[in-house]
Amino acid sequence: MFRSFCWPRSISFSRLVLAVGLLSLVGCGAPEATGAGQAVDAADASSSGGTTTGTPKAWAIAIHGGAGVIPKDIDPVQKEAYYAALREALTLGQEALDSGESSLDVVEKVVRKLEDAPQFNAGKGAVFTHDGKHALDAAIMDGSTLGVGAVTGVETVKNPISLARLVMTETRHVLLSGEGAEAFADTMELERVDAAYYFTQGRHDAWQRALAREKEEGEQRLMMDSAADDQASLEDARLGVEGSADWQNEKYGTVGVVALDRAGNLAAGTSTGGLTNKRWGRVGDVPIIGAGTYANDAACAVSGTGIGEQFIRHTVASDIAALVAYGDLSLADAAHKVVHEKLKPGDGGIIAVDPQGNLALVFNTAGMFRGAADADGRFDVAIWEDE
Repeated sequence: MFRSFCWPRSISFSRLVLAVGLLSLVGCGAPEATGAGQAVDAADASSSGGTTTGTPKAWAIAIHGGAGVIPKDIDPVQKEAYYAALREALTLGQEALDSGESSLDVVEKVVRKLEDAPQFNAGKGAVFTHDGKHALDAAIMDGSTLGVGAVTGVETVKNPISLARLVMTETRHVLLSGEGAEAFADTMELERVDAAYYFTQGRHDAWQRALAREKEEGEQRLMMDSAADDQASLEDARLGVEGSADWQNEKYGTVGVVALDRAGNLAAGTSTGGLTNKRWGRVGDVPIIGAGTYANDAACAVSGTGIGEQFIRHTVASDIAALVAYGDLSLADAAHKVVHEKLKPGDGGIIAVDPQGNLALVFNTAGMFRGAADADGRFDVAIWEDE
């Protein structure tokens, strides 16, 4: 890491040259540089933050479909549907990056694929708000320029990630919300859908259970008592194992993609339907740049999934990037520090990639739908920690 010095105005040029020469000999007190072959690869660090070393990759990609309570004894058909959706999205990204497409294009393309999959709480599979509607959020960031675009509370846009990208490329703004975002979508002529498009029976049933709990236990308790909400999520998971409800923990549903392309550029994108039974225009971490989404070619690209309020409080995505850029931590160590030392168990997880193609997929929940691929031939998808 470079250090800044303030030289006295009266110092002579010859003494300045001598001083600089001495500093170069002692390395200016900086830590010993690591070679490219010693870059850390945290490709499957989930709880321990375990790492392996490897050479820089020509390209790399990681995806996620949410983290939370994921029982291992779910219906085999449902389980395979999740694996299939992850494999299809990861294959799409793998082929695009291998052919030379930019990380930004790939992130948008793969997030769109995940938004179209009803298994995940984003786009087609979005959860219901308290009023029985769907309010979607998305964000995308270009690590090479720090260009960013985000939308929140959109109700008729089929693929919010594409609207977020247009905010970045076609406006001078960063974040558009609600009716304004919808009006902007009108001018961009994006594909629109009606409310029926987002309907899935499992999400509808989860919303009805949330309303019933709210009525039974009282609004104030459910609004303020996270322990009660966590217990409710566990109860939903148990119902799902019995086949009577959609088991996925609605609190954690999000999809995200991070990518490194052959040009060495990073990008990140995240999309979500938010929190089941949310009200009053609640906004989570996804469209808050630095909380659930961040990318910077000087550090890494990050996409998060979890309790949005926690990710906002701890600025999770930008904190990981800062630890890499200024704290001299490897991507693996930075991700582990934030997810396991700053967040609480059960808060969620992240995916990340650095400029060398090292990947981190780290979570502190029972599971996280995830996948990773790179130019060296890696291709895997997983749900639970021990996979």
